[in-house]
Amino acid sequence: METTVTVKGQVTIPKRIREAQGFSPGCKVVFDVNEAGETVIRPAGEVTLRRPDRFDEAAGSADIKLGCSTDEFMEWLRGYSDDPA
Repeated sequence: METTVTVKGQVTIPKRIREAQGFSPGCKVVFDVNEAGETVIRPAGEVTLRRPDRFDEAAGSADIKLGCSTDEFMEWLRGYSDDPA
């Protein structure tokens, strides 16, 4: 079964697939790539067995104390006040 990717990166999931997977309007889905390099679509929240990648391992591992507000940190990081207006 073939479908076309739109300019916005959207696809229509064929009715046969939606019904087989129980996808209904508004339900959340997850796109993933399996070990064979195939794209897999599954309902969100469903557990998959995959090896954690380097980003999974790093997520939440930093213990950073900024000592300032988020707005102050973003100002320091981006330097908006240094830009000529």
